[in-house]
Amino acid sequence: MAAIRSSLLLLFLALAGCKAEPEPTPPRREAVVAGHCEQRRFEGSSFTACRYDARRHEITLAFEDAQGPMRSFDRLGASLGNRRGRLLFAMNAGMYDDQGRPIGLHVERGRQRHAVNLRSGPGNFHLKPNGVFAVAADGRVSIVKSEDMAAAPRPRWATQSGPLLVIDGKLHPRFQANGPSVHIRNGVGVADARTAWFVISDEPVSFGRFARFFRDALGCRNALFFDGTVSSLWDPAAGRQDDGYPIGPMVAVFRKAPDRKR
Repeated sequence: MAAIRSSLLLLFLALAGCKAEPEPTPPRREAVVAGHCEQRRFEGSSFTACRYDARRHEITLAFEDAQGPMRSFDRLGASLGNRRGRLLFAMNAGMYDDQGRPIGLHVERGRQRHAVNLRSGPGNFHLKPNGVFAVAADGRVSIVKSEDMAAAPRPRWATQSGPLLVIDGKLHPRFQANGPSVHIRNGVGVADARTAWFVISDEPVSFGRFARFFRDALGCRNALFFDGTVSSLWDPAAGRQDDGYPIGPMVAVFRKAPDRKR
């Protein structure tokens, strides 16, 4: 009996010394020193934020060239012509189908390429309310609930995505404070009529933390989610060009062209 108790004691001590294998953590995106963009830390996570200023910058949206959907920053760059030298950054924008075409409102130079999408369905795009990032002819920016676009002024540029992250200073009502679903995420927030922040997380983060970064770190009362996992940034001055996944609509920001009227 004593031998049995000794064996059991040794077995207990051996098991007590074992530790469970830690759960694997999602991969972290390698940080890159930014050129036009800047890196910030918030609630222990790293983000890269790129600023658009309507007084100094120009903005465009695009998803295809003469051959069809571009799907990459390489194709976007080839389509820019002499504007490429003024490019500050580019990022994937609103959500898209399997072919890389927008599934919601998409406007280029005042021309509507796809109508606003108010349907219900699965996935992030349909996590209502979703919204539209819109740019007026004078460069002013806004984020509007999708259902309110019918009454809004016609934009020069627009891209629809979802869900809205921040709505008039409040987080989307469906978000947990820091939920278990974490991904590389990107989106856009509006700080004022002339200032937008385009942000990509450098590591997987929750919707709640991503939304709070826009509101609490950047002062954006409204912000819109663009995408997760496929999120990509091109920051030429930093030598950064994410190309891990085919993407759809893209937003590009440039220095304003010199005024030659003298």
